[in-house]
Amino acid sequence: MLILGRRHLEAVLAEYVEHYNAHRPHRSLSQRAPCTLDTAPALIGDVDLARLRRTDCLGALIHEYRMVA
Repeated sequence: MLILGRRHLEAVLAEYVEHYNAHRPHRSLSQRAPCTLDTAPALIGDVDLARLRRTDCLGALIHEYRMVA
């Protein structure tokens, strides 16, 4: 990724910090993100691929996955 200026760098860093603290699993936290420590982890059984959604972050360098109802 090419950073095109200070505002672009700040936007990229803000998006990465949000991903790191709210979505990215951490090994030392039992595969939970720091912002989700107060909630119980969702149990994952058989994954229904029709309900799985992907969100791209940082220009599609990082992908976040979630289940939808």
